[in-house]
Amino acid sequence: MQHSVWRRFLAFSAILFLAGSIWITYSPNAYAYDNPELLPDTPTPVVDLAKSLNSIQEEKLVKDLDKFEADTGWKLRVLTQYDRTPGRAVINFWGLDDKSVLLVADSRGGNILSFSVGDAVYELLPRTFWIELQTRFGNLYFVREQGEDQAILQAMETVKTCLVQGGCGVVPGLPREQWILTLITSTIGGIICGFAAQPRREGEIVAWQWALIFSPLWGILFLAFGIGPVVTRTSDWLPVFRNVAGFLIGALVAYLSMIFSRSSPSPES
Repeated sequence: MQHSVWRRFLAFSAILFLAGSIWITYSPNAYAYDNPELLPDTPTPVVDLAKSLNSIQEEKLVKDLDKFEADTGWKLRVLTQYDRTPGRAVINFWGLDDKSVLLVADSRGGNILSFSVGDAVYELLPRTFWIELQTRFGNLYFVREQGEDQAILQAMETVKTCLVQGGCGVVPGLPREQWILTLITSTIGGIICGFAAQPRREGEIVAWQWALIFSPLWGILFLAFGIGPVVTRTSDWLPVFRNVAGFLIGALVAYLSMIFSRSSPSPES
């Protein structure tokens, strides 16, 4: 009986200690879900609470976004935050509507960028565009090499360019990492095509039937994942030429590998 009382007392004490520690360490930022006092008194399209931009960058960005809104009617806004956030107060502060795009930069997450997009914007820039935009400029590798300021500035510049063009299905531009991936898939597609085209009967030069049978596989790798992402993001012919060359070289190496293996002398001879 005495052990039971002490056990209850210790459990109750542990619960009190846990609740007290949570209350002590609980940040008042949780109450910043709607915190308008963090917003400036004067209208501005950029609220840089995290100081991600220097004064020159912020001033130039403010002028660009104001001019862009006056010229096109699209409302682009930027909010950077870290420890504190104004939360939903930005909706009334900026009067966000269907023609608005809000970029929020917060370095506490794995990807520093997030977007709040109006319904009218989705008609020109689909959801896949925003996912690609976030992963291209907001990832930790880009931020580590270019900085948070460039992640914000380049992302907003991309949005402006696409809205002026009347919409984009994908994010324009072909980063080196993405091109290398398309080159790899093009080469793998060529290797599969070359192996499939190897002759299997006496006197046969190219097994076209097998190459056609495997065409859905190497065609998807070469066309959909190798050439498609390139031509939809850039008009430069050089990446296309390199991917085609990668496909042909992969196909030739795979095709000739069987011939060389057959013609090579055996160790017994």
